[in-house]
Amino acid sequence: MYSDSDAAALYDTLNPWGDNDAFYLAHVLRARAALDVGCGTGRLLHRARDAGHPGRLTGIDPDRAALDRARRRTDVEWVEGTAADIGGQAEFDLATMASNAFQCLVSDEDLHASLTAIRAALTDDGRFVFETRNPAAEQWRDWHPGNAVDVTDRHGRELRVLHRVESAERGLVTFTETTATRDGVPLRTDRATLRFLTEPELRAALAAAGFTVADVRGGWHGEPLTDTCLSIVVTAEPAGAPAR
Repeated sequence: MYSDSDAAALYDTLNPWGDNDAFYLAHVLRARAALDVGCGTGRLLHRARDAGHPGRLTGIDPDRAALDRARRRTDVEWVEGTAADIGGQAEFDLATMASNAFQCLVSDEDLHASLTAIRAALTDDGRFVFETRNPAAEQWRDWHPGNAVDVTDRHGRELRVLHRVESAERGLVTFTETTATRDGVPLRTDRATLRFLTEPELRAALAAAGFTVADVRGGWHGEPLTDTCLSIVVTAEPAGAPAR
């Protein structure tokens, strides 16, 4: 068996620090108080504190194993829960959802409740910055066993991680992720569903929760959004926010 703790540690190995992380870090370092929704193992806020952020840093995530890794640092506030569980009122001038965590908001009800809670947690001059995979790029077509990734985990075990899509319809993609030995013996299989929203759908969902869209990009360096871009990078502000 491959434990939840092992899987949480493997996530950071499979997803090394990159341009996307640096993009969010720059936003966090400019914020007085930052909330990372779906913080996972906490590396964004860890890095922000290491870079000298002096203010309030809070991460929230429902995955206890990931949060246990985040809590190795005690100079950040960690909360176990979902986006809809955020209870703060106008406490943060920045909220982020990195690493495509936004796509875990699968149902209309969860999407609206989560966005409404994030809006309530922001000051009137705050910002919500997140990304989601661009449905036009159809990245799920590459999620098949032929694109398996070989990796060595923290215990020195040589592993193979592979994906298999079960369904892709109406903007919802359900797939499995299997962690196996190199010779193919499965150790763990996780199943998940992600939601792929188009730009107009994102704008409508944000507006319904009290946001306006300040900026939409197709990458981490200000690229314009096109159908070939892998990500939709969104900066949203509370509706009626003062001019910057």
